Amino acid sequence: MTSSDLPVMLFAAGFGTRMGDLTRTRPKPLIEVAGRPLVDHTLDLARAVSPPRIVANLHYLAPLLAAHLAPQGVLLSHEQPDILDTGGGLRQALPLLAAETVFTANSDAIWSGPNPFALLAEAWEPARMDALLMCVPVGQAIGHAGHGDFSRDAQGRIERGPGLIYGGVQIVKTGGLGDFDMPAFSLNLLWNRIGAAGRLFALEYPGRWCDVGHPGGIALAEEMLRDV
Repeated sequence: MTSSDLPVMLFAAGFGTRMGDLTRTRPKPLIEVAGRPLVDHTLDLARAVSPPRIVANLHYLAPLLAAHLAPQGVLLSHEQPDILDTGGGLRQALPLLAAETVFTANSDAIWSGPNPFALLAEAWEPARMDALLMCVPVGQAIGHAGHGDFSRDAQGRIERGPGLIYGGVQIVKTGGLGDFDMPAFSLNLLWNRIGAAGRLFALEYPGRWCDVGHPGGIALAEEMLRDV
């Protein structure tokens, strides 16, 4: 499978509460890092693998994001009146994505190194995987506290545990989303089911990654980019 077969779902609906006053009048994806909106850094990586479509979900301060994304050709999935979380948001966007297997990407991280989308596409094996997550070893993660989200075995399968942080980009099959009867839910529920079936995998990112979900992450990310 080539990366150009897979559309991209960009998660951009959140409230950005960890950013404090910075997100009082603008959505987190429009906060600038190195002179550019945070979301544009992710869009650059996504466009580099030539996806057929890029879709973004919107909720908080949606008109501001729509004005930024629509002229760039990004399709918009508006979540109203309630925000749907990652699982519900992805499920609502499926008609726009028009695919059963998709990339998903958070919009609050900066990557320094190889393109995570391209690495995932190269490693994707749909016969044995239902999801392939790009994860960052704790020692290569900047601006992120904690011991990690997942542990990885020699075959690349992952389970909950220390060692690797989910970096926010994955390839995932969406068929299981219809099994959840609540409108809003996290993709963690889908991952739990996929993991129980032995089909949840991860790659370890070879570069560095910075969490920009909090104010201090802006300066950290800019410093990381200057060090390239």
